[in-house]
Amino acid sequence: MKNKILTISYVLVFFTSIIFSSCNDYLGVLPKGAKIPTKLADYEAFIRDEYSNQRVDVTQTSILLNDRNLTSSDLSYYPLWKANYMWDESANRVTLNNSDEGCYYISYAAISTCNLIIENAPTATQCTETERNTLIAQAKVLRAMSYFNLVNYYANVYDESSASTKLSVPLISSAVINAPYKQVTIQEIYDDMLKSVEDALVNLPDVSATVLHPNKATAYAFLARCYLQMGKYSNALANAELALQVKSTLFDWTAYYASNKAQIENPNSYVKTVSPMGFNSVENYNFRHGERSYATSERNIPVARAASFEPGDARFASRWKLRTVGSDTYYTSTLTGFFNYGGLTTTEVYLIKAECLARTGKVQEAMDALNAVRIKRILPAVYQPLVTTDAVTALKYIIKTKANELIMTVMPFADTRRWNKEANLARTFTKVVGGTTYSLSPTSHLWTMPFPKGATDNNGNGSITQNVDK
Repeated sequence: MKNKILTISYVLVFFTSIIFSSCNDYLGVLPKGAKIPTKLADYEAFIRDEYSNQRVDVTQTSILLNDRNLTSSDLSYYPLWKANYMWDESANRVTLNNSDEGCYYISYAAISTCNLIIENAPTATQCTETERNTLIAQAKVLRAMSYFNLVNYYANVYDESSASTKLSVPLISSAVINAPYKQVTIQEIYDDMLKSVEDALVNLPDVSATVLHPNKATAYAFLARCYLQMGKYSNALANAELALQVKSTLFDWTAYYASNKAQIENPNSYVKTVSPMGFNSVENYNFRHGERSYATSERNIPVARAASFEPGDARFASRWKLRTVGSDTYYTSTLTGFFNYGGLTTTEVYLIKAECLARTGKVQEAMDALNAVRIKRILPAVYQPLVTTDAVTALKYIIKTKANELIMTVMPFADTRRWNKEANLARTFTKVVGGTTYSLSPTSHLWTMPFPKGATDNNGNGSITQNVDK
């Protein structure tokens, strides 16, 4: 998609020195060389700016889950990484998180851009009213997606009984420099996300200009994700069905495996094949990068984590291969290109549908939705449909599949926090390192990430209260 979507960066001098200055003396003074956006195309270009506005950095979630392999040098160099990776509840992560931690700053940069579009596009020129409304609606969806990542990273998991009293994250609705803001409750941030996207729906197109631009199906998929996180299963299911009515195609990883079988099955070759998870994937509702926006490989994963994938999983085998380098053994990435770690896909929506059906007593339909995904992943010689009539067993099948399918995204972390509230689904993570057993309990405070110290110490025109003690 890089050859189709240009990465465009604009220096918005006017935000900091002209239009949004608190000093009236500077109003109307245009610095030499500065450009004030006026055309709708100028604002639309911000959505195409993949480095600044389409990245989703949730590094610490993958580290806490041990989905990402860390070397001894990683553990030595990054104390915050070590605290999460080794499940060290004694570590003061508030103090350790003293740098510009990516999830916070990248997410709020994208939110600021969305606010800029929402505030200024109504007066943009060289466009129709429909085009203005479409761009504003798309910015509202992207802003809500960024807030979802933030609230499921820095705040407690949504619980209806406490959501109206527990704090979440700063809700910033203006791009004005030093605009006042409030750290709202968990309920308020979810209400804001839902209202923004539901209001946007009427102005979203059926087909977007690019996969970076949300459309109606993207909004339905996000609403399904959001309602699921809130435990509102009927709403989540209804939106999942609407998204799947628009797009329901699943990528066939068994066919990909067959096409690249010689390379994949050669244990001594680590030549990389091209990622089918990029901009043009048939599964994309919309595309957002992970922590990086340039073509690269996936992160390596630990041997213990690899063991949780199903036998015959062509998706796993196509992405990672066992490797030993010196004293380290891990599964190394075997794909190169782009990866949709931050957007929404048909795979996720099928699995949302499956969980909602299981939770509403429609177990056979839930298993049908789950197996629709699995048959595209498990090699034909190994594949057998999963069968059960028990809702809890069905949920456990869905949980395992979803954690594997959405690895390296925020969802395994967000989902695990949600499942940890339920006694029959909660999980204690364990591992043995150097003869010592480590564990991560479902009630550990490590399941909430601390705000970066830079944000709490320099909180601008508002205040931020840490949601976790350490």
